[in-house]
Order: sequence, then structure tokens, then C-alpha cells
Amino acid sequence: MTNNITIQQLSNLKNIAILGSTGSIGTQALQVIGGNPDLFRAYVITAQSNAELLIAQALQFEPAYAVICDESKYQYVKDLLANTRVKVLAGIEAITDIVTHPDIDIVLTAMVGFAGLEPTIAAIKAGKDIALANKETLVVAGEMITGLAKKYNVKILPVDSEHSAIFQCLAGEENNAIEKIILTASGGPFRGKDLDFLAHVMREDALKHPNWVMGAKITIDSASLMNKGLEVIEAKWLFDLMTEQIDVIVHPQSIVHSLVQFEDGSIKAQMGLPDMKLPIQYAFTYPNRLKNNFKRFNFTDFPNLTFEKADTKTFRNLGIAFDALEKGGNMPCIINAANEIAVKGFLDNQIGFLAMSDIIETCMQQISFTTNPVLDDYLNTDKETRIFAQNLIEKMPLKAVHI
Repeated sequence: MTNNITIQQLSNLKNIAILGSTGSIGTQALQVIGGNPDLFRAYVITAQSNAELLIAQALQFEPAYAVICDESKYQYVKDLLANTRVKVLAGIEAITDIVTHPDIDIVLTAMVGFAGLEPTIAAIKAGKDIALANKETLVVAGEMITGLAKKYNVKILPVDSEHSAIFQCLAGEENNAIEKIILTASGGPFRGKDLDFLAHVMREDALKHPNWVMGAKITIDSASLMNKGLEVIEAKWLFDLMTEQIDVIVHPQSIVHSLVQFEDGSIKAQMGLPDMKLPIQYAFTYPNRLKNNFKRFNFTDFPNLTFEKADTKTFRNLGIAFDALEKGGNMPCIINAANEIAVKGFLDNQIGFLAMSDIIETCMQQISFTTNPVLDDYLNTDKETRIFAQNLIEKMPLKAVHI
């Protein structure tokens, strides 16, 4: 890819590290980079265990570094890239180290779950702007991350479609107070269903999202509305809001990506077709917008845009997230860790759909609460919660709905 780029052009490129390049966000980020080779270079790509796709991406995009977290696959990746200029590294520590490389301009954090926290901290301390797709980083340690970003004069550029929408609506509004923000949710595949229906939901049913193509974990989170709950917590830290300033509304068409209401009552919304490449591109080019050939939204194709109140009684995870945000301390870290284990249990057909909320609530009650956590507290809370949640799953009868 770089063969047609001059030395001068290469020196003007934005070098981007993509943490999680084989996932849904990572692959779409590479599409954005591939469509603009005179502007962006994939300088670092990483994968947890998908060695085959990581190799294919390395051969196509010729990054300076490719990192495979699963160290058992290091030699395989290294051997197949031996005839390239790509340097192959392995392990999570290698990711945490490489994000500090002086040639990197932007770090796209698209790793799944808690694993993205320490690399993000390292990148911020190295002065790298963060294109944030790993919402768990702010869920777990929002106060710490935003404090570090201010200290090191680093921009956190949201990539989640909802937070990018808020970010875009706030452009030019720095001096105007926010009354509240409204995050939109598609409602997932089970919108309008009751508890009796959810008690019999199977893995395959929950993985069928009506509007978005995403990885398995985030798709299950969307079905349970935990994804929206995590976004609520993320929004609090991104936009410096009080809990009562954040609202969620169900919008099945996923055209209005989120809204901001200002203190004069005026509301601004950002709209468009469900396509993650747009917020990814905006994070890469901020504050500028880049012409592209993405499919355009047409109002006549969507004559009816509808909005509904979120059902937090049936979909308890959204209410759980609001409770955790209000409690503060390490409570969001607890629900994040418990949810990651519960989702895995559901995906592995060990527990039922509703049992995920039961596990999270039990962890909230049983795991030690810390009011003012530091990094070690987050690490210990995450470990303690995962062990406790896994023990809960192992004690449950197959497909149990309640603990």
C-alpha cells in the first residue's frame, strides 16, 4: 500500500495504532485508512488471538508493528511475516509498551473490555490522542482517565456512535451549558419482549442485532441494554455531567444517534445511517470533516422515526448501570467485570439470559466497595469480581434464570 506514497507524503501521514484491529471497529478503521492512504497509516495493529486475520492485515497495510496478545501464536505470526518489514511482538505488555512509540499520533482503543485500560493509560502518559472505542476504560476508571488526559493535554475523541454524536453536537457550543444529553438505544433484538420471553432466549437469538454488525460481546450487551448502561457511565466522564443530566430513549431505527438539550431548551441531534466508519473517520480527522463515499441517509427512506421510553424493569442492566454510576467509587468497575464474566457464561451456554443481571447484582452486593479507588484498587476489584462471578456461574444449574 505504501509503495505509491512519496517520502514527503509518508512524513505527513497520521500514524495510527489500532488496538484490536481484527474486531468490528478495528476492521472498519482499516477500511477508513485504506480509503485515505495519503492521510493515514496503520502504524500498529494488534489482535487478541485472531492470528490469521492479523497476518492478512499486516500483509495488506504493512504496519511498522503487529502485536498478537496470545503468545502461543507469536512464532506462527512471526514466521508468516518474516519476509516483510513488519516487526512482530507478543503479549499485552508489548501493546502497553508500543503505544508510547514517538511516531504514533493517535491510538484507537478498540480492544474488548477491561484489557484496554492499561494500554490507554500508557498512551495518554505518552501524550497520544485517544480515539476511544473501548468504553470500559471510562466505565472502570473514568475519573482517573479524564484526569490524566487533562494533565498530559491529550484529546479523548469518542468513537462510539452515540458519544461521537454528542461530541459533534457540542462543537462550537463550548460556552453554552448542557441541560441534559439523550442517548438513543435501538432496543436490540428483544425490544418490547417481557420477562417470560427473555427467560427462554438462546445465544443465537441474542446475537441477531437488528441494525448493527458488531462483535459477540457488545451484541449481547446491546440485547440486555448493558451496552447502553455502560455508555451512560462513559458519557458522564466524557462530558463532565451529573447522573440526572443523562437520559436514555429507545429509537429502533438507529438514525438519530444521540441528542443534546441546552439550557434554553433547544435540542441538537446528530443523524445518519448506522455506519461506524463515520465516527471513526471523524475521530481521525477532528476537528475537520473528510469527504467520503459512505452511503447517505435519505429522509424518504425513513418516513417514520419513533422513540420510546426505555424499559428498565424488564431490562434491568440499564438500571443497574445508573445505580453503579450514582454509587461511584469502584462500583462501575464491579459491574463491568461481572458483566464480562456473565456474558461469557451466556455465550458459552452456561447460564440463561436473565441470569446475567442476577450475577451482576450479586457481585454489587458482595464485592468490597472502595470510595476513592486508585489503579491498584481497580485491578484488584476486577480480579476479585471475575473470580466471584465465575464461581456463581459454576454453582448455577444449567440455563438457570435466577440465582
